Amino acid sequence: MPQIPYRAQPTHSLRAVRDEWPNLVDGAETGSTVTVAGRLMLRREQGKLAFAELRDWTGQLQLFAGAQWTDDFTTFTGLALGTWIVATGEVVKTKRGELSVKVTSFTVLAETIHGFGDKWRGVTDPDIRYRQREVDLWANEGVRDRLLARSRMISLLRRYLEDRAFVEVETPTFHEIPGGGHAKPFVTHHNALDTDLFLRIAPELYLKRLVVGGFERVFELARVFRNEGLSPRHNPEFTMLELYAAYWDYEDMMRLVEELVAHLAVEVCGTTSLTYAGRELDLSSPWRRATMADLIEDQIGVRVDVSMDLVELRRLCDEHDVPWKDDYGTGKLILELYEKTTEATLWGPVFVCDYPKEVSPLARDHRELPETVERFEAIVAGRELCNAFSELTDPVEQRARFEDQARLKAAGDDETMPIDESYIRALENGLPPTAGLGIGVDRLAMLLTGVETIRDVLAFPTLRAEGGGAG
Repeated sequence: MPQIPYRAQPTHSLRAVRDEWPNLVDGAETGSTVTVAGRLMLRREQGKLAFAELRDWTGQLQLFAGAQWTDDFTTFTGLALGTWIVATGEVVKTKRGELSVKVTSFTVLAETIHGFGDKWRGVTDPDIRYRQREVDLWANEGVRDRLLARSRMISLLRRYLEDRAFVEVETPTFHEIPGGGHAKPFVTHHNALDTDLFLRIAPELYLKRLVVGGFERVFELARVFRNEGLSPRHNPEFTMLELYAAYWDYEDMMRLVEELVAHLAVEVCGTTSLTYAGRELDLSSPWRRATMADLIEDQIGVRVDVSMDLVELRRLCDEHDVPWKDDYGTGKLILELYEKTTEATLWGPVFVCDYPKEVSPLARDHRELPETVERFEAIVAGRELCNAFSELTDPVEQRARFEDQARLKAAGDDETMPIDESYIRALENGLPPTAGLGIGVDRLAMLLTGVETIRDVLAFPTLRAEGGGAG
């Protein structure tokens, strides 16, 4: 076999060929020669003629080979399915109406050792699909399109924020202490410093320190890590958009979220009217706003409030099979009641507003409701899409909140936040009124591509060790 070349020089993608010659009549010859490259997916032979499907990442196109005009026709007809080739020939349309490249010459660029055969035409085993994504991309229609749609969504998202004066920044992935969210972190060890470090669970505290430093609008597309289980909505490493805007409150952030998501839906899907999980979903703005208390009442028929008797709230939780612990206050009980009875029933989109202070250590007190904060989560198709709030700016109050969290950690809650002295020191230098937002980029991609598992929008999701199943 001839030596594999070090490079290839296609003149056209397969889509470009289709775009340049869209209206040829059957049997037409163009007199134009192109060079195309891709993977050989199908082939059929008719005597001294051979027809093959070539596929690249833009689409597919027929190759038309013949013993009379194709160099080394016998080798062409013996190529294994899955072989990468580069082929040169005239653009024609066959008498049967198929736009084709009439191959005069070709070169093998890579062979597939495994001999995929039927696997090229569909793989359903999830272990093969997610563990061998390079196979899944060829075998199953739509996989590549979803990942390309995700890439386009992120590009559009960046442009949307930059057009509104937000500046993209990068903050550390290694943290001395885990902060900015409720999650169990991954721990690693730095040999030179002889110290343990934590993979970040959120970039929040560093981003707000930049606002203190005068960056009035910042965002980061951050890879974050949480030592949690796997589920259709959870992967231990995922992408989060976090952004902060000085002089805003959570109402301003609601408007940004609904307008941003509607914009992305139009650009990626062509419309804000989607079908997700077999149900209609309208992402056009404005979205519904409702308090957590109102939504719980709608679901269970009882009004709850942080001022309620603790025993009565525990009784309600028992009545609705909601587990609780002795150290849960009224705010935590209300959150548990909401998450177990109400959240999944919200098709939305809806902004669930005004969370208990007990479960929101970084959010600012509500200007009207006691023991409540100005926080919202956007629920779309029964799932949390984002979390946002008017930021707590008082360093004295922030220290007290951290101390409450530290007491919970000492009592055994390993998802609470420790006291972050660097962040408190930053607040002591003055944080203006600010609103912050965190959006799950993977969940947004799931929504816009119509899939129900996070693994379908990640190129390489986290799996159990090979041989242990797909997780």
